[in-house]
Amino acid sequence: MTSITVRQAVLADLDALASLFDQYRRFQGQPGDLPAASSFLRNRFEHGESVLFIAFDGESPVGFAQLYPTFSSVSLARAFILNDLFVAEAGRRKGVASALLEALEAYAWSFGSARVTLNVARDNLSAQALYRSQGWVQDQQFHMFHRFPPGR
Repeated sequence: MTSITVRQAVLADLDALASLFDQYRRFQGQPGDLPAASSFLRNRFEHGESVLFIAFDGESPVGFAQLYPTFSSVSLARAFILNDLFVAEAGRRKGVASALLEALEAYAWSFGSARVTLNVARDNLSAQALYRSQGWVQDQQFHMFHRFPPGR
């Protein structure tokens, strides 16, 4: 039996992360582009713009999560956006997503974060069930709106 481990990722994890990130983007309907995925993540590392976590099943990388730091003016505290969470097929139904959530929440709370926020597709019922089972609550106060550049 292998064990699931999660840790904060470092630049040396870039190749494994880029592969998972490229799979995640394809899952989200984007074309595969491993060099672009690697470049994007390298830039996040080099500029300290996100915090990445990587999950392993034994020695095999099977999932990742990416947090973006922000602040809550109302709470006068740090907050984080869980922008990406992905578990590869080989890691599913093994507790990988739960382990990633536990690690990123511990990280956020260690900084006194007021909250961790995420968006999930309305039709991704399994992810919604997971988040609810882990104590996440759907926002009942605010609607999310987006503004995109013209022509998009």
